[in-house]
Amino acid sequence: MSERILIIDDDVDTLRLVGLMLQRQGYKVSAASNGPQGLVKAFEDRPDLILLDVMMPDMDGYEVTRRLRKNPATAAIPILMFTAKTQLDDKVTGFEVGADDYLTKPTHPTELEAHVRTLLARTSAKNTGEIQTVSQEKHGYVIGFLSTRGGMGVTTVAANVAAAIFNRTHEDVILAEFTPGQGTLGIDLGVSDQAGLSEILKGLPAEVTREKVQASLAAHGSGIKVMASSDNPKDVDLASRAGNFEALVTRLSTLAKFVVLDLGSGLPSFVQKVLPLCAERILIMEGMQHSIQNTKILLDEIIGLKVDPKTISVVLNNRQRSEAQIPKAQAQTKLGHSILTVLTPMPELFMQASRLHTPAIVAQPENMVAQQFLKIADAIIEREKAR
Repeated sequence: MSERILIIDDDVDTLRLVGLMLQRQGYKVSAASNGPQGLVKAFEDRPDLILLDVMMPDMDGYEVTRRLRKNPATAAIPILMFTAKTQLDDKVTGFEVGADDYLTKPTHPTELEAHVRTLLARTSAKNTGEIQTVSQEKHGYVIGFLSTRGGMGVTTVAANVAAAIFNRTHEDVILAEFTPGQGTLGIDLGVSDQAGLSEILKGLPAEVTREKVQASLAAHGSGIKVMASSDNPKDVDLASRAGNFEALVTRLSTLAKFVVLDLGSGLPSFVQKVLPLCAERILIMEGMQHSIQNTKILLDEIIGLKVDPKTISVVLNNRQRSEAQIPKAQAQTKLGHSILTVLTPMPELFMQASRLHTPAIVAQPENMVAQQFLKIADAIIEREKAR
């Protein structure tokens, strides 16, 4: 197979002339006229070599190189910086950010060809098989958990259901917390790395590669893999990166048979984008009149996103013991939608589980609440089998 070379340069003449020269040498050539476009092509096509200009508007070649080197999917692709900059400091900067070689414009075609050949020869031992596209990858079963407002126990329920699914199946299960700047999962489960989601959201959607997502997951003692949100308040702004969230869900679904998403509360734009990507959605509510009313509104809004009502389940999470809580049958009537199960109030258990940095189902597997989480997991597993 002919080697694939990506040229990133804002100069049209350079793209045309260098591209023609390389094509005559038998290389497959693609081109991008700016940095962001070049990143997209690099992550999608995974070329064997990148020929990169330094002086480009908006995003220069140094920044492009930094991003390519930071992403596991493109970290090993050789980069030849091809630029009109001749100062020694410019070349040093190029090498410092990760360039493999450096040529100044103008250069003789023979010299360029020699540098290209040398760089490709250094990496000839790497795997040159066809790249597996997202459409060719096998996708797992994605379940989104959310509520009308914060403090309803969404994270706790999602974590315990994820652990329960692993308990039942021993298949790969990923638990991802999608609440940037408001994360609690890292503290609850003792996950030290809480920067993975933020790093993924800060770049371009094209930078959300399978390899980068995989590197952002942390293994937990319960058997599941975890992506925890940052608790830095400044990261709340990252919730606006709907395109990144979409790409992330797609990538996560290729890494595990079951993917459990903690979507937090409400229907921000990214949740509206993510919900259609889920195989099913589980709403968490309390047995209180206002919670039931708000959940009914949320249910109607989700159905308005052209989501099949049959793929939406409701869990009644009675977190505290109270005489004011409405019984399941009455809550179900008021909601106008079936309730999958009721979680018994047991704050002492969840406090113990938090101290142990593990889901409650692992802390006390024989407990009544653990059995209730297993019931939710069993229903999800049956639907996954039937899809």
